[in-house]
Amino acid sequence: MRIKTSLLASTVLAATAWSHVAHADMEAAERWVAEEFDDSTLSADERLAEMKWFIDAATDLDGVSIKVLSDGIPVHKYDAEVLAKAFTEITGIEVTHEVVDEAGVIERIQTQMQSGENIYDAYINDSDLIGTHFRNSAVMNLTEYMEGPGAKYTNPTLDLDDFIGIDFVKDVDGDIYQLPAQQFANLYWFRADWFEREDFRKQFQEIYGYELGVPVNWSAYEDIADFFTNHVKEIDGVRVYGHMDYGKKDPSLGWRFTDAWLSMAGAGDVGIPNGIPVDEWGIRVEGCHPVGASVSRGGATNGPAAVYSLQKYIDWMADYAPPEAQAMNFYEAGLVPNQGQIAQQIFWYTVFAESAAQPGVAVADENGLPKWRMAPSPAGAYWEEGMKLGYQDVAAFTIMNSASEKGKAAAWLYSQFVTSKTVSLERTLHGFTPIRESDINSDVMSEWAPKLGGLVEFYRSPARVAWTPTGTNVPDYPKLAQLWWENVAAAVTGEMSSQEAMDRLAGQMDRVLQRLERAGMDRCAPKLNEEKDPEFWFSQPGAPKAKLANEKPQGQTVPYTELLQAWQEGRVK
Repeated sequence: MRIKTSLLASTVLAATAWSHVAHADMEAAERWVAEEFDDSTLSADERLAEMKWFIDAATDLDGVSIKVLSDGIPVHKYDAEVLAKAFTEITGIEVTHEVVDEAGVIERIQTQMQSGENIYDAYINDSDLIGTHFRNSAVMNLTEYMEGPGAKYTNPTLDLDDFIGIDFVKDVDGDIYQLPAQQFANLYWFRADWFEREDFRKQFQEIYGYELGVPVNWSAYEDIADFFTNHVKEIDGVRVYGHMDYGKKDPSLGWRFTDAWLSMAGAGDVGIPNGIPVDEWGIRVEGCHPVGASVSRGGATNGPAAVYSLQKYIDWMADYAPPEAQAMNFYEAGLVPNQGQIAQQIFWYTVFAESAAQPGVAVADENGLPKWRMAPSPAGAYWEEGMKLGYQDVAAFTIMNSASEKGKAAAWLYSQFVTSKTVSLERTLHGFTPIRESDINSDVMSEWAPKLGGLVEFYRSPARVAWTPTGTNVPDYPKLAQLWWENVAAAVTGEMSSQEAMDRLAGQMDRVLQRLERAGMDRCAPKLNEEKDPEFWFSQPGAPKAKLANEKPQGQTVPYTELLQAWQEGRVK
C-alpha cells in the first residue's frame, strides 16, 4: 500500500482519539494539503478553499467531541489513524474513531437503535441496513437535515451526484440516510497466466469441447474447477485447485449468501438494483411492504433456485477447493488465492485486489503486476438478463438521532471531510475502495489500472450497476441476517439437506417479518401474504421459479478481452 509517513500517527486499531491541541486554523490545513492530500482531483487552491470552508463551518463546534465506529478494512484504518487527526487539527473538533470487526459494528448499532442511548454519534456501516434505517427513527434523515438545521454545515462542494453509491443509501422516496464512505464489489477472479497457456487451452478443449476462457455461466465455472483440480492437478510442483471458498460456522458465512449469492444463481426477479418484486434474499415486496420469504407466501428463499445455489456452493467446496477451506471464515480464506495454488474464485471481493498485486506475492510478477484478472461473475442456471449479477459493498456514514445537536453537526462535518474531494482520491489509494466518479476517472487511477487487474475498468463501466448492495426490501437487517449463517452451516455439515436448510431459513424469516408486522414500524412495515400452495406461485411470472429440468446447461466461456469490451459498452457480459 502506498502510504506516506510524514503525517501518519501511530497505529491504534481499537480506538484512536485525537485531542484538541490548538484552535482550528489554516496553517494546519495548509500542512495537511501539502504533505498528505496532494493526490486530489482539485487544484491546491481549491483544496485550501474547501478546507477553509470546514474551518469556518466548525467555528461554533471548536472543542466538541464525537465518537465514530467502523469496521477495520484498510481504508477505515486510514480514517482512524490519519484523517481523524487531520480533521481535529483543521477544525478543532475532537474525534474518537474506533475500529472493530464488521459483526461488532452491526451488534453495536443494533444495541444503540434498541436502547436509544447515544454510544456513538456516527457509524460507518453497510448500506445493507438502509431498509432498517428508514423504517425507524434512530437514524438521521440526511436529506431533511441538509435542507434544515444542517444547511449551514453542508459543504457547497460536497457534490452528491459524484458519489457512485448515492442511490444505494436512499429510501423508497429518494431521501438520503447515509453518506457513502467506501465501495468494493464481488467479482470473478482467475489466473490469467494459466488460462492463456496453450497446453491448458488445448487440453480443456479436448475434454470439455469448448474454449478455456472466462466462464459466462456456472456450468463453465464448474468445468474449469474440475479441469484444474482433477486434470491439471499440479503446476510447477504445487498442488492446484480450481475453486476457493470458505465454510466455517461463523457470521461471515451469512454474508457469503446474503451478499447476492441467490441472485447470482437467478433466484430473484429482473430489476436493478434488487429485483422487483422478489429481491436477492428471496423476499417479496408489494409497494414498500415485505410480504414473505417462503415460496408459500410468494417469496423465493426456499425455492428451487435458492436450493440450487446452496447445493452448488457445498458441492464445489467439497470437490474442487483445498480441504482446509471448509474450516475457514471469510477473513482466513480471503488471502489464500494470493498463495498461488488457486485457478479461479467465483465469489471474490475486490477489496483483496491490492494485496494480490504486491512484489513478492505468488500471484504477481517481480514488478507487482498481477498474473490474475477480475471479470464479471458467471451466472447460475436460473439467472435472466436484467437481473443483478453480484454484490457491491457500500459502507456509509450513518448519523444517529440520539446524538446532541452539536454532535450531529460535528459528525456531519467529519463525514463530509473524510469523503471530500480534497481527501477522497488520496484515501482511495489506501485500500482501493473508490466512492467518487471523479476519482475513478482521474489520471492517478489510470496510472494504477495496470496493477489492479481490471478494478478500474470495472468501475469506469456503466455495467457496474448490476452489482448492488442489499436494498430497501430487508426491514431489519440485524435480525434477519443472523438467521442465514446457522442454516447454511447446517447444510454444510450435513445436518440438513439444502432443501431442509432453506425451508427452515425461509420459515424463520417469515416469523421475524410477522413479529415486525405486529410490533409496527414507522414506515413500510411487513404485511405477510396468506400461505398458498407453492404451485400457485410457480405458475406466476417471475420469481419464485419452478425447478429446471436441467440445472447444468452447456458451459459457455468468452475471451477476457471481449468482456472488457462489453464493460466499456455498458453490457454486463
